[in-house]
Amino acid sequence: MLSVKHLLGIREITAEDIALIFRTADNFKQVLQRPIKKVPSLRDTTVANVFFENSTRTRLSFELAEKRLGADVVNFSASSSSVSKGETLIDTVKNILAMKVDMVVMRHAASGAPWFLANHINASIINAGDGTNEHPTQALLDAYSMREKIGDLNGKHIAIIGDIMHSRVALSNIYCLTKLGAKVTVAGPPTLIPKHIQSMGVRVEYNLKKALEWCDVANVLRIQLERQHKPLFSTLREYALYYGVSRSMLDSLNKEILIMHPGPINRGVELNSDVADSGQSIILDQVENGVAIRMAVVYLLSGKRDNIE
Repeated sequence: MLSVKHLLGIREITAEDIALIFRTADNFKQVLQRPIKKVPSLRDTTVANVFFENSTRTRLSFELAEKRLGADVVNFSASSSSVSKGETLIDTVKNILAMKVDMVVMRHAASGAPWFLANHINASIINAGDGTNEHPTQALLDAYSMREKIGDLNGKHIAIIGDIMHSRVALSNIYCLTKLGAKVTVAGPPTLIPKHIQSMGVRVEYNLKKALEWCDVANVLRIQLERQHKPLFSTLREYALYYGVSRSMLDSLNKEILIMHPGPINRGVELNSDVADSGQSIILDQVENGVAIRMAVVYLLSGKRDNIE
């Protein structure tokens, strides 16, 4: 069993919790290779996916994971709900829970919203992304995908490249990778690197070529223009020139590294297509592993003890 009732952030869980999630995901990944890709582990459980921000990959991945476990699934979208009429977060979720929902998967634009909710309701909460704070299941599937390709992450060199300042994926990845013993470097323009981030035990590099020469895996992040309230670099063309990962850049290295991206990709900005679609890219592996990781998280937080093999 996990040491927590909720998955609010990677900061809240232990390395042992992460190892348990990975072992459980290994079992579910085998299930997903079968002709019938379902187990009845959560057949008496109802999960509500409550998304106050737009999402494609994360929402679909959670919904598929829940249905693969046999759960009943309720999908809630703020844009088509009474939130647009002024209903509060607490009232929205209490109304959902009145329908006897056992678990809530929530994405919200406000950092800390899942913690606020966990203090007011009894159901287990899974954070599917809160503001610029955390995105724990993305970090878990990223680390799981790395481990699948390069083995134990202890001592491995991982570079996180791009818009670190506004990325909840970056923060959760740093927490997760350092708990697993990896060495982490963040790289990008100085305006997109938070001050004092070294206090989290990571290195800072402003030169993309040096970061790529150092790392075993490069996790490249999207430029989040929607969260930038003032210009932080001159143009996307300039960003792509200095911090976009190109085929020629990778070919100039004296080794082959893995390329990752949490999506959606701004092709031609942070990644060129001939990199995103290359043999070094494990972006589609991340998508596949996301279902197994989310199955593991939902299953473990449900408290079920069914045989999942």
